[in-house]
Amino acid sequence: MAIKVKARGGETVEQMVRRFKKLCEKDGLTKEVKRRQYYDKPSEIKRRAAIRRAGPRPMLGRPGARPGSAAARPAPRSGGRPSRG
Repeated sequence: MAIKVKARGGETVEQMVRRFKKLCEKDGLTKEVKRRQYYDKPSEIKRRAAIRRAGPRPMLGRPGARPGSAAARPAPRSGGRPSRG
């Protein structure tokens, strides 16, 4: 899969590089390079696909609360065993 870019009349090097990048993007080469940058275990690929299929998770806590604050955490459930303390 060789991509060749020939200089056009009066074309600068920057324009040629821009055309080359556009051809690589169109051919799917940049996506393939990014995908192969590091190895993904098959279990990681399956886990990511399952997360993608599941969709967005419901928001917990009070809307508008800062993440990690006490107001953002859901209220404790009542009933059950008392806590040891």
